[in-house]
Amino acid sequence: MKSLTIIGGGSWGTALALVLAPRFPQIRLWVYEADLVARMRDTRENDVYLPGFSIPTNIDITSDLAEALAGADVVLSVMPSHLVRGLYQQMLPYLTERMIFASATKGLETDNLLRSSEIIGDVLSTRFRPRVAVLSGPTFAREVAALNPTALVISAQEADVTACLQAAFSGPTFRLYTSSDPVGVEIGGSIKNVVAIGAGVLAGMGLGHNAMAALITRGLAEMTRLAVALGGKAQTLSGLAGLGDLVLTCTGELSRNRAVGLELARGRKLDEIVGSMRMVAEGVKTTNAAVELARRCGVEMPIAEQMYQMLHFGLNPREAVRRLMERSLKGE
Repeated sequence: MKSLTIIGGGSWGTALALVLAPRFPQIRLWVYEADLVARMRDTRENDVYLPGFSIPTNIDITSDLAEALAGADVVLSVMPSHLVRGLYQQMLPYLTERMIFASATKGLETDNLLRSSEIIGDVLSTRFRPRVAVLSGPTFAREVAALNPTALVISAQEADVTACLQAAFSGPTFRLYTSSDPVGVEIGGSIKNVVAIGAGVLAGMGLGHNAMAALITRGLAEMTRLAVALGGKAQTLSGLAGLGDLVLTCTGELSRNRAVGLELARGRKLDEIVGSMRMVAEGVKTTNAAVELARRCGVEMPIAEQMYQMLHFGLNPREAVRRLMERSLKGE
C-alpha cells in the first residue's frame, strides 16, 4: 500500500497525517474549508485545528474529493460522526472495491443509531461490499502530532484487513494492536465521550477523586453492557478502546467533552458552550443516540441518561449527581 487518503482535516485528521507521513510515499489530506487548504499549502501548517506543527512535503492538501481519492489504496475517514453518511455519499463515485476503508470517527449516527463502520457499509454496499476497519484508542491529537508514544486498536471482521493496516500504520511512536471486535471498539470510542462530559461536571463542581473514580468505573460498566447487547465482547471494553480511552477522556486537560462538562458545572448553557468551540465535542450528539440505543436494547445506562437530561432538558448538575447516588441499591 503506497497511497493513503485521509478525509477530514481537523486536529485528529491532521495529526494522523503527520504521524503516518513516514509510512507512506504519498498522503492526500482532504480538508473541507478551501481557504484553510490554501493557507496550509502555503504555510505547511494547520493554523486552525493543529497550529505549531509542520506538515511534511509528501502530504498533499486538497478540498477536491475526486483529487483526494484518485488512486488511493487506503481511505481513512476522520470526519465528525454526523457528517459520515453525507460525505461517503459524495465520495461514492470515486471509491472502488480494491480500496481498504478505515474509520477513526468516534460517535453514533443520531437518526439511525448506527456506528460509523455501519454507515460506511450501508452507503458503499449499493455498489460493492467494502472492507472496513475501525481505529480507536486513547489519543489526543496534539500528543500524536508531537510523536509522543501512543497505542491504539485497529479492528475489523477480516483478519487480513487488520493485519495489513497494523503493518502499514505502526511506527516508532504509533503502535497498533489488532482486534476482531469492531462493535466493542466503536461503542467504547463513542460512549466514553458521554461519560467524559460527566467527568467534567464532577471536576467543575470540585467533587474530588472518589467521585471521579466511581464515575469512570460505572461508566465503563455502562459501555460494556451496551457493547455486549449489540454483539461486542466485554473483554474489548477492558482494553485500549474502552478503559484506556475512557480514562484519558475523563481526566485529560485536552478533552473537549470533559471541557463541555466543566462549563456546564460553571452554569453556562449548552448552546453557548458548543457555539464557542472550534472543534466538535462528539459526546453532545452521541448522548442522544446512546440513550435511545440503550432503550431499544433494554440496557440500563443511568449515567448516560442523566447526561441526556442535563444537556437537553437543563437538569441542574447537582440534581443529576443526587439522582445517580440515590438510585435503588443493587449489586455491582
